[in-house]
Amino acid sequence: MMSIDDDEQEEYFVSRLWEAGAFLMGRKSYEIMAGFWPTSDHPSAKAMNEIPKVVFSRTLKSADDWPETRIASGDTAEEIAELKAEPGKDLVAVGGTEFMHSLIKLGVVDEYRLWVLPAAAGKGAPLFPEMDEPVKLRLVKSTAFSSGILELVYAPADK
Repeated sequence: MMSIDDDEQEEYFVSRLWEAGAFLMGRKSYEIMAGFWPTSDHPSAKAMNEIPKVVFSRTLKSADDWPETRIASGDTAEEIAELKAEPGKDLVAVGGTEFMHSLIKLGVVDEYRLWVLPAAAGKGAPLFPEMDEPVKLRLVKSTAFSSGILELVYAPADK
């Protein structure tokens, strides 16, 4: 992801991280992030390291490289239903598009938080996978920052 200096947005982003009850991710994202966050001095590092994390993987045997991490190796939809049933704060999926595509296809996403940066990359994986039917969304909230960064929060229209 491209970096744009915006102290207001960074402070907002870190405050949003602290609202998470757990971060959910796939194995590939875990391996990348576990190699970065435990030793990072980035403003988001404290939240990223202290908030519980759940890695969805059937091949990963250990998640000892990053504190507060456990592995979910069962059926993804069932594991997420169990996590949603637990008391606490929101679950936040982080990481790559492959894991996000699986969550979207399973229909377990309650809210999409899209960050639009004032830059055009011209390439990359699409956020939404090919779907049999379009998912209608409704705008719940939008936040604009002076740098031109936008946070757009959408929920499925039927929820």
